[in-house]
Amino acid sequence: MRTELVTEPGDPSRPNEDFASVGLPASGQGGCAILLDGVTPPRDGTGCVHSVPWFTARLGGALTELTVSRGDLTLPEVLTRAIGQTSRAHVDTCDLSHPRTPQATAVLARWSADTLEYLVLSDSALLLRSPSGTVTPVLDDRLARLPRSALATDALVDATLRNKEGGFFTAAADPSVAEHAVTGTVPRHEVRALAALTDGATRWTEKFQEGDWTALFDIVAKEGARSLVDRVRELEAADAGERAFLGRGKTHDDATVVYVEL
Repeated sequence: MRTELVTEPGDPSRPNEDFASVGLPASGQGGCAILLDGVTPPRDGTGCVHSVPWFTARLGGALTELTVSRGDLTLPEVLTRAIGQTSRAHVDTCDLSHPRTPQATAVLARWSADTLEYLVLSDSALLLRSPSGTVTPVLDDRLARLPRSALATDALVDATLRNKEGGFFTAAADPSVAEHAVTGTVPRHEVRALAALTDGATRWTEKFQEGDWTALFDIVAKEGARSLVDRVRELEAADAGERAFLGRGKTHDDATVVYVEL
């Protein structure tokens, strides 16, 4: 088994808000990959005394432990328990009802000798490559399908769309969001490799349109995850003046890639 993990902050002066891990049980049977993309907080606060990295570290740690140790739980049940556990860690000090309480996108993948299970919530991506080379993207595209007018301001998004029916969902303080995740199970023999990526890394395909998902996967598999992040950074730097045209709110974003060959 080959695993690779690369993460880089969008701004070296700010903490990286992403989280990534690969878990391999001591039994040698199966494993998991976990990826979180923390949502950058607004300037006027989140109702929480903790930072987004604090939140993603705790949620990611809980997800890794539960995904590996509790094979009897489905991935939505794992996410439900991990969110609940994380919420209990700061419910006495923070306003968890605030719409911008620390939150994150989530990708979970867990494999055994027979199956591979997956869960995707919000705009990070999971790519599955078959033995024949076909790459299948697993995406939660609800945010991408919303009209630009609905995303005009943070206040509008928070009031009408964030973690609401008809909008999009993230892993925040309410465990019930796990019910809205994109989930599935495929036979293990149908997956040769997988890649989980935050939207800071998927920009190569989704924003800059340099190639499709198969081309992106080829870069990671053949050149390494570092190469993909470097390519994204070069494109961002060359196109910094066109952010409005491309719909990018930041010149650079935290970029994380997890790659696993099964």
